[in-house]
Order: sequence, then C-alpha cells, then structure tokens
Amino acid sequence: SGVAWNESHHCRLLAGLVPDQIQMCRRNLEVMHSVVRAARQTKSVCQKTFADMRWNCSSIQRAPSFSPDLLKGTRESAFVYALAAAAVTHSIAQACTSGELPLCSCGSVPSEVPGPDFRWGGCGDNLRYGLQLGAAFADSPLKSSKLGTQALKAMNLHNNAVGRQVLSDSLDTKCKCHGVSGSCSVKTCWKGLPNLDEIASDLKSKYLAAIKVTHRLVGPRKQLIPKEMDVRPVKETDLVYLINSPDYCTPNLHLGSLGTQDRQCNKTSVGSDSCNLMCCGRGYNAYTEEVVERCHCKYHWCCYVVCKKCQRKVERYVCK
Repeated sequence: SGVAWNESHHCRLLAGLVPDQIQMCRRNLEVMHSVVRAARQTKSVCQKTFADMRWNCSSIQRAPSFSPDLLKGTRESAFVYALAAAAVTHSIAQACTSGELPLCSCGSVPSEVPGPDFRWGGCGDNLRYGLQLGAAFADSPLKSSKLGTQALKAMNLHNNAVGRQVLSDSLDTKCKCHGVSGSCSVKTCWKGLPNLDEIASDLKSKYLAAIKVTHRLVGPRKQLIPKEMDVRPVKETDLVYLINSPDYCTPNLHLGSLGTQDRQCNKTSVGSDSCNLMCCGRGYNAYTEEVVERCHCKYHWCCYVVCKKCQRKVERYVCK
C-alpha cells in the first residue's frame, strides 16, 4: 500500500505477481493504483457479500497466499476469481473516466440512437479499455504459471471471463437533468457501471447455482463439461467448480475451513445467518452488549441538527 508506483522497479515490490504481470506493470505503471484499489475492493466486497454465510470470505485476507478453499477449485474460489477479474476491469474503466490515466479517457459515445428525451454526453465509463487491460492482468498468471492442473487453469479462466461478462452486461444508461429550476428540459446521458457491490450480488446468485464440471476431451480439445450427465451444458455466464466445498462448520486447515465457532448469528432469521444454520446445530450463547446511539434529534433553524446520546442494551448470539 505504501508503493508510489512512479519507478519501474516498484513492480517487484508487490508480492504474488508473475513475470508477465511484472512486465505489464512496467509498461503501464500508472494503472497499478487501479489494480491495487481493485484488490482492496475485492477483499472488502467479498467479505461484505458473504457476511451472512458460513464461508464469509475471511480466507481472502491472506492473499496472495491462499488457503485450500481458494486453491483447489471450489465454488468459493470460482466466486473470488470472478469478482477479482470484474473488480480490476471496473477499477481501470472508472479510472479512465476520472482522468487518472493518461492513455485513456471517457468511453466512446454509444452507437445506438439516443431517445427523444435525451442526448448523449457526459463522460461514460471506458469499459473497452478496462476489459483490455483487466483481462491481460487477471488472466496472465493462469496462462504463464506452471502451478495447478490444466483443469484448474481452465476453470479459473472461465470464471474470470464470467466476472467480466457480468460487468459488461451491467453497463447501463445514466442521466442528468438540466434546465431552469430543475425542469429537466435537457437530459444528458452516458453509459456507466454500477458499484462493485451490485456485481458481487449478481455473482453470488451465480455462485449458489454454480455447476460442478470435469475437464474432458470433447472432439479435438479439452472442455469443461458438467460432471452430472443430466445437467444442461455450461454457458458463458455460469460459474463452474471442480470439487465440493467443505461444510465450513468445523475448523479443518487441510480443507481451508475455519469453522463457525464464535460467529455471530441471527436468532430470528430463517436464512443462512440463522443460529441453526450458522452454528451447524451446535447451539449458541447469548450475551448483552451496551450500544451508544444518537437519539432525540432536533432540527434547529437554520440549519443544523442536535442529538443526544442514548445507551441501550442489545442481545447478541454467538455460535458454540
């Protein structure tokens, strides 16, 4: 995080880069701020997205030294690869728009005819440039590394592409009104990306519906095909995985499971964060916690709000 990224030798200071990434770093030093930002976002968004599940993405904190749950072709590694690939593309595309990068600027004006009530303008996210550099950076370790089986590389490359496809599909028309007294007599629109949380939410749905595959010779080349015969063929938008995940109920370093002991659960929920599911039937302990909140807020003319501080007791539940 302390790297300045203004000298090419800085590229060797970042742990985990393969030679192709180091070369790319040297040629595109100014992009590295976006890459580092994407890595940070991937960590925080993954943990936020899975906060209510047994696997809560905590293993991502050890990157680039991943634990087995992110190395062996599980559906969790499918999600992380897809999210990371989307994040680096997203970060670079928006860095172009904000003027951070000298070699790119706003996205090109859409070819579609604008609607009768708006015109193209503003500064759209440069998805094309983001995809070009993002794919080169995210995929190069899988193409150059001698580590891992061919099946695992094929799986990870596929899931990287799924992440970028979900991001591409999310590019949407955003507009701003202009006119006297906010009358919206003129509406300027551009193509923009949503925040990464929305992409992660879409990918979580794909994680839950991920297809278990095998890497098998089909015709002249090997392909990822469903392990079960009665499952439909794999589509370009499906996340895929090779091995079943542990249940994440109990600690198992060999499988990369940290267990759910001492995890907070929701007593009234019936979802994945419920005490029954989160604690795997082991039961839970209750304790009370005092929280301080703003309360009795009053608006004073003009223009500020004054609040008091109130203490209240909250009941919490943690897994045994």
